[in-house]
Amino acid sequence: MFKKYGWFSIYILFTACSPVKPPKQQEVLALREMNELVTVEYVVNKIIKASDDKTWYKVGDRKILMTCEATLKAGIDFSKINENNIVIDGKNITLTLPPASLFSISIKPEDIKVAYEEVDAFRSSFSSAERDRLAAQAQEQIKSSADSLGVLHTAEANASLFVSNFLRNMGYEKVIVTFSNNPVVPKLN
Repeated sequence: MFKKYGWFSIYILFTACSPVKPPKQQEVLALREMNELVTVEYVVNKIIKASDDKTWYKVGDRKILMTCEATLKAGIDFSKINENNIVIDGKNITLTLPPASLFSISIKPEDIKVAYEEVDAFRSSFSSAERDRLAAQAQEQIKSSADSLGVLHTAEANASLFVSNFLRNMGYEKVIVTFSNNPVVPKLN
């Protein structure tokens, strides 16, 4: 009786103690743990120009020219990857990533400088609140122009390169990385 159940018990013990290799999709899904990966950082200079001479009930002109330096960070949110984004065929893999997004725009107060200000005698200078509103408008303009500056495209290109190298290090020979917002497969040999 021991021979029958003893060998079976030993077999169960050894198979239960051997490490279970996760499915290949689960290995790739480990990318999700990176969450938001910043793949590009741009520094943008913006000129802010304002004039307050169109008000009919105020006498005199008031103009200001400010400069600011903004830091933009963009990348891929890997937490959005799921099993449906991964197609594995032997040593070939196709991974569809979420589109790049702008993670942050930062304008430090010390990077906002008044280059020129002209105020007529009957007017007051631009207040701190007015300058802050102008800086906020500049930040919104920078945010809306991020795509035309190529920030998101560069973020996707860098993410594609990173993920391709990551997957090749995992043993895949042919790696294709696409983005859910772009049906065209980028060249990634």
